Amino acid sequence: MKPTDIAHPDYFHKVVDCQWACPAHTPVPEYIRLIAAGRYGDAYMVNWKSNVFPGILGRTCDRPCEPACRRGRVEEGSPEHRRVDAKPEPVAICRLKRVAADYKEDIRPRLPKAAKTRNGKRIALIGAGPASLTVARDLAPLGYECVVFDGDPQAGGMMRTQIPKFRLPDRVIDEEVGYILDGGIEFRGGVRVDSLAKLVAANGGEHWDAVFVGSGAPRGRDLDIPGRREAAANIHIGIDWLSSVSFGHTTKIGKRVVVLGGGNTAMDCCRSSRRLGGDEVHVVVRSGFEEMKASPWEKEDAMHEGIPIHNFLVPLEFTHDNGRLTGVRFEKVAAQRDARGRRQLVPTGEPPVDFPCDDVLVAIGQENAFPWIERDLGLAFDDWGMPVVDHTTMASTRPGVFFGGDAAFGPKNIIWAVAHGHDAAISIDLHCRGEPLDRRPPPHVNLMSQKMGIHEWSYDNGIHGDRRYRVPLKDTVIALKDIRTEVELGFDPKLAYAEAQRCLNCDVQTVFTDKLCIECDACVDICPMDCITFTANGDEPDLRTRLMAPALNAEQALYVSGPVPTGRVMVKDEDVCLHCGLCAERCPTGAWDMQKFLLDIAQADDRVRARVKQQRAEVGMAAD
Repeated sequence: MKPTDIAHPDYFHKVVDCQWACPAHTPVPEYIRLIAAGRYGDAYMVNWKSNVFPGILGRTCDRPCEPACRRGRVEEGSPEHRRVDAKPEPVAICRLKRVAADYKEDIRPRLPKAAKTRNGKRIALIGAGPASLTVARDLAPLGYECVVFDGDPQAGGMMRTQIPKFRLPDRVIDEEVGYILDGGIEFRGGVRVDSLAKLVAANGGEHWDAVFVGSGAPRGRDLDIPGRREAAANIHIGIDWLSSVSFGHTTKIGKRVVVLGGGNTAMDCCRSSRRLGGDEVHVVVRSGFEEMKASPWEKEDAMHEGIPIHNFLVPLEFTHDNGRLTGVRFEKVAAQRDARGRRQLVPTGEPPVDFPCDDVLVAIGQENAFPWIERDLGLAFDDWGMPVVDHTTMASTRPGVFFGGDAAFGPKNIIWAVAHGHDAAISIDLHCRGEPLDRRPPPHVNLMSQKMGIHEWSYDNGIHGDRRYRVPLKDTVIALKDIRTEVELGFDPKLAYAEAQRCLNCDVQTVFTDKLCIECDACVDICPMDCITFTANGDEPDLRTRLMAPALNAEQALYVSGPVPTGRVMVKDEDVCLHCGLCAERCPTGAWDMQKFLLDIAQADDRVRARVKQQRAEVGMAAD
């Protein structure tokens, strides 16, 4: 293998598994260290720059970072955990994000100020959800006039209308949405855009240099089975019902409730039902428990509140008595593999199962709806009625029209909407300046030694064996009495510090200088994970089998050095390295060093603009 190019931004970025997995690429270890130091405001600003909504996401994020967390893999291979049959668990990254939001000082003086002068460009943003708000936040400081339209009277989109208040209080939404709107952005609440053609018409009342569509996936899927029409009065579409609850239009539900669906919306529906009078609430799912789309913690929270989840049941009909809903009848199925190995659900032949109920909430998925976008605008749609959108630039097939969030690729989550917003903001800035959209600015990358002495580092490199700490919850009896009572209390500073100590500082990288190595093997001897091997070079598949501990995770790279004095190479498996620094502490020549890697994803700000100009200058020099 060739020596590893550690100067490539993606190499060490991928080693920081949590940041790599985060769609907005939040530098997780950086803000966790700040929390451990009690610097909550600084931790909040690290989050705010990349994910925009730290307090909201600290309560509601889908947490793609946590399954990627190295701590889980390390604990999985730990003899101590195997002996006590403990479940390997990642760092509570999401809950620590909330800590930064809960305990920060007033950070408003640190936020970008509204531009003193406009640049003459006007951007229309349709929908006031996380994607549109991210675009506006990134562009407004550059002098763009950003106008956000939404049919609801308050900004926030699905964060406000579809997430129950016991998970996400209004005060948190008001605060973080307010930070954005206070930055010189115009919000036109209660104004629904019903025609894209009218909005973009050159002879219209207002001219727009670009349009961003962040209208979400506003339509819930229905279930067309016998009895649906007859019993319609007590059969509700999940996301519409949640919105009605959020705005206070719906304040009660029947004593017996059946929720159809296995996603996070279904979990919000069943938990909301318990708070609005549902004494007997059941969740019924077609698939198995493990195949449910709901996040594991969402399922746990529902069951903690006494809500059973029934699996492998397919709805056959809504039973009714002269139009009054009486229940739902299900067919029992089992999962089997067909001749081609595809999983399918087949009837077991058992008698149907009846669930008596007073109300049904249908939460089986969401769909996009674009009846307000005319089909003769040069904007292409695919066979499923979705706009054709570039995954990198977020551009549609009509120049100047961009999409993001659920409106772009279907229902996902808030953090994906934020990531789309950052990408779209860069594209809109390039479009308005006449630059090609594929000329994406590079990220800023920094490597800095953490050496404070011969055997000291500027970070706490002790490895703590604590299990994951549990976030305190409001007593269930109290929580179920009021739908606006927040259930999770969050970590206090003491618990936050203890949980932060479980982080392995994966952004502090082991950097090896082959010319300084004397092949004493001290680093090999002291490495607690047997990550380091000195061996003859070879092809990657061969090398992976010849290491001190075979490197079985092909998704994580091998760190390969240039030749050391005997002609061998140093090969380090990045997969389960603890970043403890023992190799560097033991090395007598300083061939190993611990260097903090910081990757700052490009955004549409002045620093990015300067880099683009620099790139253009370099291209011109190369041409000369």
